[in-house]
Amino acid sequence: MTTNDIPRARLLPAMLGLLCILNANGLCAEPSARTSAEWKNLRQQAINRPRRIIFNNDGNEPVYFCKSVGKDQLLGPRTRDLAGTQVDSIFYCTWSSGFSLFTHRTQAGQVFSTREGCFSNNLAQAFLEQGVDPLQVMVEFGHKRGIEVFWSMRMNDTHDGSLTAYGPVMFRANRLKVQHPEYLVGSATQRPRYGAWSAVDYGLPQVRDLAFAFCEEICRNYDVDGIELDFFRHAFFFQCSADNRACGAAELDAMTALMERIRSMTEEIGRRRGRPILVAIRVPDSVDYCRFIGLDLEKWLGKGLTDLLIVTGYTQLNPWDYSAKLGHQYGVKVYPSLDEPRLRDPEAQTARASVQAYRGRALQAWAAGMDGIYMFNFFNPKSPLWRELGDPEALRKLDRTYFLSVRGTGSMYVPHQNFIRVPVLNPASPIPLPPGKAVELPVSLGEGGKPAQPALLRLRFKNLKKPDLVRVRWNRKTLEIKPPQMGAWVEYSIPAGWVESQNNTLELSMSPEGERQVALADLCIALGRSGTSKGGE
Repeated sequence: MTTNDIPRARLLPAMLGLLCILNANGLCAEPSARTSAEWKNLRQQAINRPRRIIFNNDGNEPVYFCKSVGKDQLLGPRTRDLAGTQVDSIFYCTWSSGFSLFTHRTQAGQVFSTREGCFSNNLAQAFLEQGVDPLQVMVEFGHKRGIEVFWSMRMNDTHDGSLTAYGPVMFRANRLKVQHPEYLVGSATQRPRYGAWSAVDYGLPQVRDLAFAFCEEICRNYDVDGIELDFFRHAFFFQCSADNRACGAAELDAMTALMERIRSMTEEIGRRRGRPILVAIRVPDSVDYCRFIGLDLEKWLGKGLTDLLIVTGYTQLNPWDYSAKLGHQYGVKVYPSLDEPRLRDPEAQTARASVQAYRGRALQAWAAGMDGIYMFNFFNPKSPLWRELGDPEALRKLDRTYFLSVRGTGSMYVPHQNFIRVPVLNPASPIPLPPGKAVELPVSLGEGGKPAQPALLRLRFKNLKKPDLVRVRWNRKTLEIKPPQMGAWVEYSIPAGWVESQNNTLELSMSPEGERQVALADLCIALGRSGTSKGGE
């Protein structure tokens, strides 16, 4: 794409819209005759539909997993077995690993067709040439089974800036970025202080126009129920963020104007087809941090620019109820993104990736008032979780484990440590236990009341040789060590009736004559059958 092509890129979706008036699906028929009140009610019905579990699929089946072209090849790895589960929504990302690259049929963007290096098995182009459009296949699959389907766009995915094998190949395949280095925040030889050099700069109108064009093309050509704008993957949009400077009015207004254009477009096309196109956003779970990186989240909610709010990813900044209250204040449905743990410590990683841990995470979100569960980078279609996480009452009858924090400080391109308002704990982020001082930790579960059975508290210490030198109190009641000890782990039984769903307090105090440089490295609470044995396994 050349500089002279940019106006064409802006006009192309409109041209496609005129053409699709003639298509068999009738996606762009004459505007609906419904009154404003009727249309508002219809959209509210779409917003209110149950979403017990939302499955985010990053859409790389035709790139990595399909051995031949066909609908069965596309649906087999991740999707087919979800029929009949609690998955009510599929958010399908057609690649997007590099701004402007897709696996659906596109003229506004570019089909990711490279077969270089690690992408030697890429069949994306072959699928389209043989008339099998991955997004269309997903829409048809979902609608035949009563599952809504959103198209998901990663607003600034920067895998192509990675130093791993796939990064340079992806970047070379991206004609937009190769031909327009001025659209990027840096280069491979002049990297920004923070963020990935291959990120596009949303401060440029050309970039915002293209993002809009990608969304409009989808809405005109596919019978999707909505679009998701994924601002979390990756949360980096403006030049000022490369220097860890807060975005100002210019950046905030520019992104808000893009959101307004997208909302207006989805409403116009939705009215023409007689069925709303919802807008979902996936963002960090902090109004202040969002503003810092250029996303005026509270203004977007106040202006009605989004219908669904998906929060967090690999980093959580606030308790779940912070986001639930924020979204519900503006009539927006809110969903927590439960991403995989990604911890370097093998034991901590295994415990948090367990079925029991996902149950605990989901229960905490349900108890905080969330409207459903959103699963990201979780692709095992045969996992029992697809039949469990959407039913909190059933979850409370199963083995579940809770952690003080799943990922610790997590990872974000723009520094976020000053915005963290939740406990941080894992082996990479331990909590010091100085002799003679007490440390209090708030612990909230998702039990919906006092659990009838006892719980098992497991604490993992660093540099502790004599566990009896640490006094452990749960809700002001002293706990005794449960033998035998498990290496660095020390176990304590919490009697039935001592555990609250919310607002538990764990107090740890090292004896004044105790050991120096001792730290708490991890905390796990197990209930159910696992409450009488090792938790998190």
